[in-house]
Amino acid sequence: MKMNQESLSNIELLKEIAELLNNETERSSMLSGALKKLIVGTSFTTGWIFFIEEEGSHELVSYENLPESLSERNCERMKEGGCWCVNRFRKGKLTKASNIIECQRIEQAIEENRGATDDITYHATVPLQSGDEAFGLLNVAAPNKTHFSTDELALLESVAFQIGSAIKRIMLTKKEKEIALIGERNRLARDLHDSVNQLLFSLTLTARGGKEMTEEEELKDTFNTIQSLAQEALTEMRALIWQLRPHGLENGVVEAAKGYADMLGLTLITKVEGVISVSSKVEEVLWRISQEALNNCKKHSGEKDIYYTLKSESQSILLTIEDKGYGFHYDRKHSLPSLGIQSMKERVRSIGGRLTVGSELGKGTTISVQIPY
Repeated sequence: MKMNQESLSNIELLKEIAELLNNETERSSMLSGALKKLIVGTSFTTGWIFFIEEEGSHELVSYENLPESLSERNCERMKEGGCWCVNRFRKGKLTKASNIIECQRIEQAIEENRGATDDITYHATVPLQSGDEAFGLLNVAAPNKTHFSTDELALLESVAFQIGSAIKRIMLTKKEKEIALIGERNRLARDLHDSVNQLLFSLTLTARGGKEMTEEEELKDTFNTIQSLAQEALTEMRALIWQLRPHGLENGVVEAAKGYADMLGLTLITKVEGVISVSSKVEEVLWRISQEALNNCKKHSGEKDIYYTLKSESQSILLTIEDKGYGFHYDRKHSLPSLGIQSMKERVRSIGGRLTVGSELGKGTTISVQIPY
C-alpha cells in the first residue's frame, strides 16, 4: 500500500523535528525551534506550549505566531488566569491529543474587544509526556478551524512524544551536571581542608610558639600579628570550605544557616512560620542569600545575635535576616558592592523574587526576601 503525499510529508516533518530535538541542549531554544517547524510544516498557523507545575501553576514557555489578542502586553493573557485545557490537564483528564477545545482566553479577548483573533476560536491540545511523567501542553490552531482530523491528532501526539522525551533528556543531563558539580565542590573542599587549611593551622601554632620563645617586644608583636592574620585566614578558609560543602542543607536551609552562623561565631535566633516546602532552586537561592547576609553581619554589624525568620504565606516565601548592630546609610539609588547587595538582588530576581534592604545608623540592618512559589 502506497503512502499518500501527506503521510510522506508528516514523516519528513517528524524527522526534521527529531533531528532538531536531538541536537539541542537548551530547553528554550529547543521548544521554540520544534514549535516553529511544526507550524511551518503543517496547516496550523499558531501554537503555544504551557509548562504546568505539580501544584497547578502554568508557564508560557514558547509560542509561535500568536494573534494580537493573545500576544498583546507581552502575552499577558496567556500567562495569567486559568483555561479549559490547563484545568483538564491538572485534573488528569488530558492523556492524549484532544479535538475541538474552545479557547477560553480567545473568547475573553473577543468579549473585551482586545485585538484581532485571526479567526481562531478553537484549538487542539496534547500533553507533553515521557513515560508516566507529564510536563505540560502543546496547543495548535488555525483560522476558522473547528475540527482536527485523526491524522492531525496523530501527528500532534508524535510531536508531543518527541518533545516530552527531549525535555526528560535535558532534565537528566542537567541533573547529571549538578551531581558532577557537587562532586567537584566536595573534592575541592577536601583538598582545601587537607592542604591549605592545615598549613594555616600550623602557621597559627608556629606564630604562637615563636611569641612564647622570645622576650623582645618587637618580635612578640610581629609573631602576634602573624598569628592574628593566620587565624583570620583560617576562619575565611573554613567559611569557604563550608560554602563549597554546606553541612545541614540536606535538613533544610534553616539548619544550614544555623551551622554557617555557628562557624562564623554568630548566634542565629530562628523563627519558622507555616509549613514550608520549596524547590531545590528556591532553596539554593535562600541559602546563598543567607550566606551573604551572615557574612555581612559578621564583618559589619558588630553584633553576634542575628534574627532569622522564614515563613510561608499563601503564594510566597518570606525570609528576614536582621541584626541590631551599627547599621549604615543606605541610598537605594547607589549600589554597595562591598556588601554584595546588588548580587543578592540579582540572584533573587532571577527566580521572580524581590529583595529589600533597610538600615539606619546605630539601629542595625534588615535584609528581606520575598519569593513566589
